Amino acid sequence: MKTRSLTAALAAVLAASVASAASAEPVFNRIASFAVADNLPEGADKAKPTSSEIIAASEDGNTLVYSDSPNKAIGFIDITDARAPKAGGTVAFEGEPTSVTFAAGKALVAVNTRESYVKPSGILAQVDVASKTVDATCDLGGQPDSIALNKDKTLAAIAIENERDEEVNDGAIPQMPAGDLVLLSLKDGVVDCGSIKHVALTGLAEIAGEDPEPEFVSFNGLDEVAVTLQENNHIVIVDGKTGAVKTHFSAGTVSLEGVDTKKDGALKFTGKVEDVAREPDAVKWLDDNRLVVANEGDWKGGARGFTIFDKQGKVLYENGPAFEREIAKIGHYPDKRNKKGVEPEGLEAAKFGEDNLFFVLAERASIVGVYKDTGAEPELLQLLPSGIAPEGAVAIPARNLLVTANEADLVEDGGARSHVMIYERAEGEAAYPQIVSTEKDGELIGFGALSGLAPVKDKPGMLYAVNDSFYASQPTIFTIDATGKPAKIVDALRITRNGAAAQKLDSEGLTPDGEGGFWLANEGDADKLYAHAIIHVNAKGEIDKEIAIPAELRAGEKRFGFEGITSVGEGDDTVLWMAVQREWGDDEKGFVKLVSYKPSDKEWGAVRYPLDKTESGWVGLSEITANGDHAYIIERDNLIGQAAKLKKLYRVALADLKPAKLGGELPVVKKEEVRDLIPDLKATNGYVVDKVEGFTIDAAGNGFVVTDNDGVDDSSGETLFFGIGPLNAM
Repeated sequence: MKTRSLTAALAAVLAASVASAASAEPVFNRIASFAVADNLPEGADKAKPTSSEIIAASEDGNTLVYSDSPNKAIGFIDITDARAPKAGGTVAFEGEPTSVTFAAGKALVAVNTRESYVKPSGILAQVDVASKTVDATCDLGGQPDSIALNKDKTLAAIAIENERDEEVNDGAIPQMPAGDLVLLSLKDGVVDCGSIKHVALTGLAEIAGEDPEPEFVSFNGLDEVAVTLQENNHIVIVDGKTGAVKTHFSAGTVSLEGVDTKKDGALKFTGKVEDVAREPDAVKWLDDNRLVVANEGDWKGGARGFTIFDKQGKVLYENGPAFEREIAKIGHYPDKRNKKGVEPEGLEAAKFGEDNLFFVLAERASIVGVYKDTGAEPELLQLLPSGIAPEGAVAIPARNLLVTANEADLVEDGGARSHVMIYERAEGEAAYPQIVSTEKDGELIGFGALSGLAPVKDKPGMLYAVNDSFYASQPTIFTIDATGKPAKIVDALRITRNGAAAQKLDSEGLTPDGEGGFWLANEGDADKLYAHAIIHVNAKGEIDKEIAIPAELRAGEKRFGFEGITSVGEGDDTVLWMAVQREWGDDEKGFVKLVSYKPSDKEWGAVRYPLDKTESGWVGLSEITANGDHAYIIERDNLIGQAAKLKKLYRVALADLKPAKLGGELPVVKKEEVRDLIPDLKATNGYVVDKVEGFTIDAAGNGFVVTDNDGVDDSSGETLFFGIGPLNAM
């Protein structure tokens, strides 16, 4: 009996585990990132900006082709092994490729060859993928934008935008000549230039109807072409075989509530906008009757979401601010680009297994929203981190892959390169986001630019964080619950001075004072009138004490100052330790100060900390936190992506922190490496971010790390927040 009972119990457990595994929902996770600069021809200047704007996949799903407008080329990537993409070479043109697709082993490339805005021109080039040669070209009679093929690849549609000059009349239209739609036939993947048909789109839109500017095209299963006229705020449905206009309608307007409308260094999702033109960019058919458009709102608008129409123009679903608010919850909201919000721009749609999915690309937030098409209100499944300014995407359902092309390349500013990013759909847990915000008093807590961490006393998994001067009008101390995945921001304490949001703060670190308040490390910047200082706030967030640095420190003052603060001891024996980020004027090269301050007797002191050396960039400190017998310190370079070499956690014995008086000879401390953080920063398979800025150890002895996303300003917006386990095990 006992044996049978045990066997039955084990069988039940096994059955339950199998059922659980079978019912696990598949998720997308990024599996690889490919820097477009790695595909530049031999001898090319690797520091030259690149781009990956529109992307397509070969029929077998093993080759990608993307348009690189700055280099007047298309690039190929071999993804036979999707986790290890390889450079596949480039093909150059006499103009700028604007869109690409595949047919029968050939890449079809729309190329802008215009002489000027008033003399637009373009070609369709057919490129043999194997030989990387141009087989044929067709004169398109204007400047092309998007290209699409029907399902059996016998028809091509090309939007001839003949775009406006934004420097003329503030970019207002009409600006002639008008754009139109080109249709042409293909046979066995070969384009027939003689079949080109121009479809006039004039006289349809209410806005500048004489000057249509087609932006994006998409075929449904009936060979009908949906065409967006973005500046005209209009959508046209064309018979792809005959060229007849079947229906057309205004994209209309939308009113939004619960949005941030001011570029003011604060995240306040309490505003509203009225009757904003949708200004659709990308369009995709969800079936033969329904289409979804990305409402970029790039010209006059700020529509911020997406809309599902039927082909008669009836609104079946309006997303409004919902997509943007979900983006704000994961720290990707772009306050500096706030007038227009996250700017949904690109779209892709495909069936994965039994699920009809579509993907919305937010250009300004660098996020891809994964939605399930339910036939009614779509279901948001995931938000995927992308490179900077995702423009194009291609789904490869046969391989369970999604690929994004990210337009921006910030090499000239020392930032991230343009990347193509690859995601795989499989059972498992979503790797991103790693930290999200919740609501407080019914209002969404926005966050970004997290610059320091500290533990909540006696509460394992509970932490504090602070933002830096990016949010100059909303300095905040956040409470993080890191006991689950993702971690959650559950509270926000606003820092005030005289009853208003404190100004001139650049809080780069914080430490609890043991009485409900906090000490903050304030980094100075003389050009902005920010002072290097230690700030004390009470439990209500009110600044009640500001301690300026002494004359001995000011004598060598530079911009890169206090980047972390921690507390050692209790009561009158409390000593605050601050890490200075880089060498000041009185420092020997390769050494920075750890500065001490004892509040009870107002005594300052310091020791010297030796920095690692790197071949390029600068090296400095980003955080200091005391725990047990050591002070833990983040040391990093300021480099990003493949150039990043140093992102490490070190520790110094507290017994060696014996400060000497400022102005004299300072002792040098010994450091011990605890962890190389670069493998952790690569764990989500993006590029290595530069700003590892926060570290702390919670009440249970577990270490946590956070990166600063620069408030999504010239950044992808990714905030990496992760635990590194118990420190006593290292």
